[in-house]
Amino acid sequence: MASFLNSLFRKKSVEHILREYEKNAAQGHSLNRRLNVRDLTAFGIAAIIGAGIFSTIGNASQSGGPAVILLFLFTAVACGFSALCYAEFASMIPISGSAYTYAYAAFGELVAWIIGWDLLIEYGIGNIAVAISWSDYFTHLMAGLGWDLPAWATMDYLSAYRGYNKVSELLASGTVFDSIEPALQQCYSAWKESPVFLGIHLVADFPALGIVVFITYLVYIGISESRTAGNIMVLIKLLIIVGVIGVGIFYINPDNWTPFAPNGFGGVMKGVAAVFFAYIGFDAVSTTAEECNNPQKDLPRGMINSLIICTVLYIAIALVLTGMVNYTELGVGDPLAFVFERVGLNWISGVIAVSAVIAMASVLLVFQMGQPRIWMSISRDGLLPPIFSKIHPKFRTPSFSTILTGFVVAIPALFMNLTEVTDLSSIGTLFAFVLVCAGIMKMHHSKDTPDRKFRTPMISGKWIFPFLTVTAIILVIVFNSDGLLGIFNFSDISTILSHLPIFGFLILVIYLNYLALFRRLSLVPALGLSSCFYLMTELGITNWMRFFIWLLLGLVIYFSYGFKNSKLRKAQE
Repeated sequence: MASFLNSLFRKKSVEHILREYEKNAAQGHSLNRRLNVRDLTAFGIAAIIGAGIFSTIGNASQSGGPAVILLFLFTAVACGFSALCYAEFASMIPISGSAYTYAYAAFGELVAWIIGWDLLIEYGIGNIAVAISWSDYFTHLMAGLGWDLPAWATMDYLSAYRGYNKVSELLASGTVFDSIEPALQQCYSAWKESPVFLGIHLVADFPALGIVVFITYLVYIGISESRTAGNIMVLIKLLIIVGVIGVGIFYINPDNWTPFAPNGFGGVMKGVAAVFFAYIGFDAVSTTAEECNNPQKDLPRGMINSLIICTVLYIAIALVLTGMVNYTELGVGDPLAFVFERVGLNWISGVIAVSAVIAMASVLLVFQMGQPRIWMSISRDGLLPPIFSKIHPKFRTPSFSTILTGFVVAIPALFMNLTEVTDLSSIGTLFAFVLVCAGIMKMHHSKDTPDRKFRTPMISGKWIFPFLTVTAIILVIVFNSDGLLGIFNFSDISTILSHLPIFGFLILVIYLNYLALFRRLSLVPALGLSSCFYLMTELGITNWMRFFIWLLLGLVIYFSYGFKNSKLRKAQE
């Protein structure tokens, strides 16, 4: 039994990982090195500036009011701590694979598989949501230009089917069609007007399919082409966003910023999933390590630069939105276009629509680059079949994994409505951040940790972390005492289950305080670990349950294939 458990947590030393990479490179299985710090910064911005700034920021602002900027700051700080840990790992292990590769070195094979499987849902579901969102913006842009696409060709099957049934029930009960909400009318019309083949209604989101196919092709043919396209799209959307902020400043009414936090701390944190979903892009930058000219130097700079730039832009946009109109009116799908229409600048809506289409395409580009490289890294270790790590002889990209990623994203985006999956994608990303921060804490105490060009600032947490803990407790008691008392409500089983994540967080904080007082605790990764875990507690028990189901499925695959075929296991037998 002991040997079995030891085999589950067998680790790769950093030297072992680097030797394997050199061996793969010598055999022609390496990727092309084409990226510099400017390209990496652009990729980070491309991934972060997307749906968050064009849609989800509206609902977050409606819940939190002008104080939503504090949520952006808190999320940026939490991501910043994680980014520093990512940067140190990237400098230490400049290999594709992101958190998967880092976990292999810090915690061993089973944890590495879990985080690798977690990253697949992060990128896969995130990409599906982005593709569907891109389709919505593209459809609205075409309509604004006078090109109305058929509803059945721009809507997912399930929405049209459900909408048709709902409207049919309303009509049967005597409801007048014109009085039904427009969204349901569109679903009804899409189903009714759709072509029928062998009794099946042909309703599908073809623009979502089209953009996924195009981006997948771009990623397939090479990193240079992806870099050029990404840089162009980032430049265009940054110019438009800065222009929108510059115009919006002149229409701000400071009275709209009062009250600053109308719904208190709970209202601000209600938008955590939407806001964090906007920030997960810098994780994808680390997957390009094998395509960087100087990964140990450029990866840390690229991740941190993109995080700072995007945080400034998000806060500026949030201040403009909540200053131009009252926060209560911002619960719309296209808040930027909405606020400018309110002040009579309808022409800017068209500019925003163009920017949104470009922004969403750039997000999809970076995420579609990231996922195949995770497949490739896992396959190199024998935990997935060898075909997943196949490199195209001409384009030097993970060819099979790239095509598979295209299918995994395109097919669900074509037929399903997955616009509510940001929570699941966010919890997966936060889990990766938690493990990366914990991994750096562990590596700081490892005797065989190699030198690296970037190191997370070594600040002792002996007194600072307990002080911050006490300060946080006082602030919660003063400003959110009702929420604190609600934690200890054990009235029914569902309430108890919903409180399990926060109890887990409290146990973690107690343990970190023990490490701070009686062991050597590095402050930065500890703050990253605790802040990201806290954000996970805000995502609800339903998302935790879905997340654990996904991880259980991954464990079934690992024990049925990966455990037996692990190259590290075979080498050690």
